[in-house]
Amino acid sequence: MSSFNSVLLEISNQLTKEKLDMMKYLCGDIIKKRDQESIDSGFKLFQILTERQKLAEDNTEFLSKLLLDIKREDLSEKLNNFQSQPESEQPAKERDELDIATQVIAEHLGRNWRKLGRKLGLTDPKLESISKKYPTDLEETALELLKVWRKSRKAEAREEDLIKALRECQLNLTADKVEDKLANR
Repeated sequence: MSSFNSVLLEISNQLTKEKLDMMKYLCGDIIKKRDQESIDSGFKLFQILTERQKLAEDNTEFLSKLLLDIKREDLSEKLNNFQSQPESEQPAKERDELDIATQVIAEHLGRNWRKLGRKLGLTDPKLESISKKYPTDLEETALELLKVWRKSRKAEAREEDLIKALRECQLNLTADKVEDKLANR
């Protein structure tokens, strides 16, 4: 069994019958009522969503939103934190530069974290999950945002992408601070 299936099984085991029924109801436009009657576990629901191309290892947004809709932020977070490939494929120098950029951005980003997240290509359900995890601590929210982005990009995450996104969001001072910190290390 793949590690992705292990995560799905773990999520399935934590769903009550009531929550599963809510999820089936929310899938009414995707799964016909007749087919819904045969679903008696989260894993069966996930199999059907996979067949209907609403769920895959690299496409978890739909399930993440479903879990948020039924008020299971913890399970949505577990799904969002799933990582199929380790980030360690990245050379140490690039990883170190990303770590520095991440720390500087987290210290200076503030309330603009959603704007940056959208510019980096994160989905609204992922941003909502991050928001619920750290509702009052902006620095932790920014760190989580960048962690999720790095996981989604895996070895292709680059500090240049972060600087470009910051500039596109008109966050030039933060971009300058990242460049200065990288140049002076």
